[in-house]
Amino acid sequence: MTQSHRYKRQGPDHREGEQVTFLEVKQHFGLGHVRVGSWVSREESLLAANLVFDALADLALILGLPPKALGLRESLNLAFGHGGREGVMAHYSPQERTLALAKNAGAGALAHEFWHAFDHFIAPKAFDLDTGALNLARFSPGMLCASDLWLKDVPILSHPLNERLSELFRITMLSEDNQQPSDFVNRAVQLDRGSGYCYFSRPSELMARAFEACIETYGSYERLDQDTGELYPQPLVNPYLVTGTRAKSGTGRSGWGTMPDGAFPEESHRKLIHGALCCYFHPLGRALMSRQ
Repeated sequence: MTQSHRYKRQGPDHREGEQVTFLEVKQHFGLGHVRVGSWVSREESLLAANLVFDALADLALILGLPPKALGLRESLNLAFGHGGREGVMAHYSPQERTLALAKNAGAGALAHEFWHAFDHFIAPKAFDLDTGALNLARFSPGMLCASDLWLKDVPILSHPLNERLSELFRITMLSEDNQQPSDFVNRAVQLDRGSGYCYFSRPSELMARAFEACIETYGSYERLDQDTGELYPQPLVNPYLVTGTRAKSGTGRSGWGTMPDGAFPEESHRKLIHGALCCYFHPLGRALMSRQ
């Protein structure tokens, strides 16, 4: 079974059926640079380029962003089968600002890891790091994420989009009355207690899981009915972009690991988070498109 057949996708034909290369992925999405490992064959590289192109194009469509915005002003780099970590199928390296995918794994991780890249990129643009310097003492400058800064009450810079970003964090991490952690956070804390390691309740990880859950649950596109000429909304399904956020433990998360039950927001909470995501990203997309 080829790599392209393993991930059954339902969505628009962004490439018009054409083969793309990683150079075209770099150019189309405004990435800084793309590195492909020396052990990746040409056939593997071409198959992966198509999968990554479709996944990033689907993500841009869902978020309402122009494709080049995903490159985060050409600061985000991509590595495929190059410079990975032992036992890790996909990760974002803040020091190198690189989203890395393992050659034979990492499918389903793109949405999760893109959020980490965005969370890192937007931090100094949304928060007053000078005024909040005392609150930043425990952070390494290369590891600052907007979600961490928000939870540490670092002052947010005055801008309508920053206020919407703050609202996204609030809806995800706090209860409706803003007095307690959300049920999503409380479940993550329990998962960490069970493992004896702080991972699930980290703000950056909470937001990455909330983000990918919304992308998988609410992603959609318009399909043209050839007979009537009308457009109909259809669920957008791309297992290479994200998968398994609605699966029970031990099922559905093929490609880059299984999350335990309770790791993702429940359906009612997920819907609220998705609304806040749209309120942030869609106006951002319109603003960026108006500048092009």
